[in-house]
Amino acid sequence: MDWITNYKIPVGDASEAAVNWLTDNASGFFDLLADALDGLIGGVEAGLEGLGPIVTTLLFIVLTWILQRSWKKCIVVALGMLFILNQGYWDRTIETLTLILVSCIVCMGIGIPIGILAARRKWVYSALEPVLDLMQTLPTFVYLIPAVIFFGLGQVPGLIATMIFAIPAPIRLTYLGISSTPVALNEAATAFGATPMQRLIKVEIPSAFPQIMVGLNQTIMLSLSMVVIATLVGAGGLGQPVLNGLNRMKPDLGFESGFVIVALATVLRIMLEVRKK
Repeated sequence: MDWITNYKIPVGDASEAAVNWLTDNASGFFDLLADALDGLIGGVEAGLEGLGPIVTTLLFIVLTWILQRSWKKCIVVALGMLFILNQGYWDRTIETLTLILVSCIVCMGIGIPIGILAARRKWVYSALEPVLDLMQTLPTFVYLIPAVIFFGLGQVPGLIATMIFAIPAPIRLTYLGISSTPVALNEAATAFGATPMQRLIKVEIPSAFPQIMVGLNQTIMLSLSMVVIATLVGAGGLGQPVLNGLNRMKPDLGFESGFVIVALATVLRIMLEVRKK
């Protein structure tokens, strides 16, 4: 069977050539993108740090009440935030929360329009589907390599890797929601003279809103699952003590930060889950 490897498809060589070409010809674009993302990360992090732990906890509780109208869920959110404070991981949590928020802003800002376009043009989704499958199945460490080459170490390559992994969720779920809009609703809107844009804003998006919110929820969960991997390239956050616990064989560090990650995930999931009518 050695003859098969003699005619190996040059996947690795082609990938290296592509990365080298981008490094040589698009370095200005990557520098500009890195500066923009770095500024966005810095602004969000400064805002969260400026609020302080007490105000941030109260804000999360108020948002939970506004979105969920459940005092039981407000109590769970309060307990989760107090647990994070109690364990002494507030600063690390802010770093992780910043990456999650920025990832959500970018992923939803890109994913929702692409999902709408894919729902309107089926050939777009047919072309996108294998790309989205590749983004979610290719091991994260693989596209972390060019991210570090293009952007260096720090929060930006961790954010890029997180966005690549998370962005298929809002695209797929927005596409599903818009495509699942009842035909009768669209026909009624058209019969009353609605333009395609009016139909989108007043009929399709409200109908797809539960799926869009699920896409946001999934984006948050997928972003959280990347915190340890992002730490490997200098992103910091709650993944850092997990990595330190592994390197030093200290289970206390690993379990403390692990349960804090679970608490943060629970708080965010409860806040943004779709409320049953």
